[in-house]
Amino acid sequence: QAHLVESGGGLVQPGGSLRLSCVASGSIFSINGMGWYRQAPGKERELVATISGVGSTNYADSVKGRFTISRDHAKNTVYLQMNSLKPEDTAVYYCNADLRLRVGGGIQGYWGQGTQVTVSS
Repeated sequence: QAHLVESGGGLVQPGGSLRLSCVASGSIFSINGMGWYRQAPGKERELVATISGVGSTNYADSVKGRFTISRDHAKNTVYLQMNSLKPEDTAVYYCNADLRLRVGGGIQGYWGQGTQVTVSS
């Protein structure tokens, strides 16, 4: 009944920038919160940044000052602006959203399929 589509990943040199986008679509009544997570090879998936329905943000210590999460409510879209990228930022980045659907009423968590970010010279 709903899905998330991510875009913006790719290969970038250290110190470069990328902007990830995630669009939620389907029979959505409202979006309570959205966030970005990442998973590097051999590691657990970890939180990168979240933004609540009222605009409160939270960042992992490793990305503070470099990454910025934002939302466009009219487009059901969340963005992750990534600056000063480092090789250790290399991972698959996943979008997450807590959605209330028009049918059913309950809040459900959804995940995107992931987009690869590779930081290398």
